[in-house]
Amino acid sequence: LDEFENGPWGEKYPTVVAAWRRAWDRVIPFFVFPPAIRKVIYTTNAIESINAQLRKVIKTRGHFPNDDAATKLIWLGLRNITANWGKPAHDWKSAMNQFAILYGDRFIRPTW
Repeated sequence: LDEFENGPWGEKYPTVVAAWRRAWDRVIPFFVFPPAIRKVIYTTNAIESINAQLRKVIKTRGHFPNDDAATKLIWLGLRNITANWGKPAHDWKSAMNQFAILYGDRFIRPTW
């Protein structure tokens, strides 16, 4: 963490370093996993994904004449977001192979 903090990324993102220091015991287990698994864990956080996409929809609209207009825009945004839920996560296959290597005794391969 000290190397990260003193390097270019730590200088660019000092708030990340501070957050990691406060919760280091919860951050470090994440780095035990291979990169393929870390990428899938990070990119499949559904709540953060929905929030980011809704913020984008609301930000492009700017302001609303009334509460009903805001509710309708959020409903339409959620409808568009959920349309992509059937798609598999990017690079899921390589992460699944890593899970099989690490947890072979507990891992059951899907039959799709």
